[in-house]
Amino acid sequence: MSMSPVFTPPAQPQAGCDLCTNPGGLLLWSEGDWRAVRVEDAAHPAFYRVICNRHVREFSDLSGVQRSRCMDLVCAIEQVLIAQLNPTKINLAAFGNMVPHLHWHVMARFDWDDHFPNPIWGARTREPAQPAAERLAVGLDVLDAAVLQALANA
Repeated sequence: MSMSPVFTPPAQPQAGCDLCTNPGGLLLWSEGDWRAVRVEDAAHPAFYRVICNRHVREFSDLSGVQRSRCMDLVCAIEQVLIAQLNPTKINLAAFGNMVPHLHWHVMARFDWDDHFPNPIWGARTREPAQPAAERLAVGLDVLDAAVLQALANA
């Protein structure tokens, strides 16, 4: 049985940066410059982040190798979400407007979710009929295990 990763702040954290001082969600995996978390969001349970373990503001601040590694991790999570959940769409985002620390959002979206087709940060379009996690094709424990396996092989 593998041990859960432990969040370690970067050697040179940016003052006031939440992703320098906190994991940014339920820490599932960490290796080198990258970590992956599941965002604990009841309305959108299949919501993951790939976060740089160093304080980096922009994607273009990374070397080509680092950019490729980041996208390999994002794609690995995306492929798991597609295979396990068959979502209506995958949303990828790297805004950083609120937290200027490089991170990518990887979200499975469904035509039944309470914001669809709006962004999850936009206006709600309906009241949920039942908790979103109960509507997923697999449980979050199964999904997290599949994400871990994919990241280990990425």
